Amino acid sequence: MDATASPTPFFSVAERLVLDAPDDDWDLVLDEGPIVATAIHDGHAMRPSLARHLAVDEPGRRREEDPLTGALVEVGDVRLRVRASRFQIDLNRPRDLALSTDPADTWGLKVWKGPLPPGELATSLAAHDRFYAMMTELMERLIARWGCVLLLDIHSYNHRRDGAAVAPAPAGGNPDIDVGATTLDRSRWGHAVERLVEVLREHPAAGRALDVRENVRYDGGGHFPEWLHATYGDKVCAVSLEYKKFYMDEWTARADIAVLDDLRRGLAAAVDAVRGEFHACR
Repeated sequence: MDATASPTPFFSVAERLVLDAPDDDWDLVLDEGPIVATAIHDGHAMRPSLARHLAVDEPGRRREEDPLTGALVEVGDVRLRVRASRFQIDLNRPRDLALSTDPADTWGLKVWKGPLPPGELATSLAAHDRFYAMMTELMERLIARWGCVLLLDIHSYNHRRDGAAVAPAPAGGNPDIDVGATTLDRSRWGHAVERLVEVLREHPAAGRALDVRENVRYDGGGHFPEWLHATYGDKVCAVSLEYKKFYMDEWTARADIAVLDDLRRGLAAAVDAVRGEFHACR
């Protein structure tokens, strides 16, 4: 292949954006609009050739993934759910940390039996490269079409790490929804973030009002939103939504679908409340 040739595009534009290069590691659905919702840690799939090197058991691996966050991306016009496990390739980390065998990079959890074969590492890093190449083209096309983009980077987090029979972590440092908005342009998008938080609080789940706060658990939103803001500036409002796993039992992986649907409805209402700000960019 000629290294100087232009890369094959991921998308084409007719009356609407069309995906021309699907990928086995993620699902991408394109509708019309400037709202993108992603669940890049939802997946559990792993290549068999890589899985044989795992030291962590199946429940332990699933506990550190973000199961069912893919159900919340339905609020977006553009919806991305990553199928591959974050342990196969972590798309919310820079390339050099996207597949690490050092427990210090995985909350002290020993994920791998030892060093990984170079071929396995190369295969995973190729997916990281494809993802960011695809996102670059997608964001450029959406910005050209809409003027600006709201990207909701949806995650979940554990709050019962000490064990299934132990009390949950204190609520003070563990809101029901932690809205990460550390790297966005506050002067441009502060009102949109405040409105998102306000509407999320207005919509109960599990029969109660939700504790929704900004920037409680994390100093930054991860590599993905940081990259978006560094690359596109105020053309993108990337917000990380960290849902506490009160919609499921994080030790058994059993979910309360009614609560999850409450969360989806609340997020849909929040998106509707700010949608006009992003349509106004055109």
